[in-house]
Amino acid sequence: MKHFQAALQFLTSLPIGKSHQFEAHQMIRYFPLVGLLLGALTAIFDILFRWLWPVPIAGFLDLTLLILLTGALHLDGLSDTADGIFSHRTKDKILDIMKDSRVGVMGVVSLVVVLGIKWCGLSSIEAQRSLLIFLIPGYARATSLIGFASLPYGRPEGGLGEPFFQQPISLTSFWWPFLILIIPSVFLGWKGLFLNLFFVIIVALSLIFIKKRLGCLTGDILGAMIELTEAVLFLTMSLSI
Repeated sequence: MKHFQAALQFLTSLPIGKSHQFEAHQMIRYFPLVGLLLGALTAIFDILFRWLWPVPIAGFLDLTLLILLTGALHLDGLSDTADGIFSHRTKDKILDIMKDSRVGVMGVVSLVVVLGIKWCGLSSIEAQRSLLIFLIPGYARATSLIGFASLPYGRPEGGLGEPFFQQPISLTSFWWPFLILIIPSVFLGWKGLFLNLFFVIIVALSLIFIKKRLGCLTGDILGAMIELTEAVLFLTMSLSI
């Protein structure tokens, strides 16, 4: 439980006290579980929101709640990544831009677009809504496990994400977090199959793009991947399938 507590402290703004254990390699496997906890809290509040307001307003409040629960951690990574990657500069310059605390035009645009996509999805999901809101944040944070195992860290001088890349990671040793996600998705029927398929496609395309553009990852990029995966999954799960 100490590593799960550390993962909660790292990824959320929940008042759980301080963990004295920060073993990055051990924390990683709990990231999807943190996502499921965020999803559970959002699903519970969503029921209350929909009882009081129309679904579009409930969707906006769900979105706001997710931002508050995570302290906008991944949104910061999204804006920094967009500013760097869409600057059309060299790899080193892109990484320098991503370190800049100032937010540029592409950072602002990316925030508006991704949050807009997420709101559209949250406002449109009807069938099995609570289960999807519970699962999708878990899938989004499972993105980071695949990222850690797929590409090297891109900042030799160090950074927030560096501790998570210091030991080699094999997804075969982290099978159980994915199993915890897949088992509940069975109750979605065909939609569960599409959820897993879209997850694989989104993560694969994201990593292919990042590998071609930079050939490495940073904490900001992983945060951007989490936000993008979450937004696209909410949107695609609102399809009539």
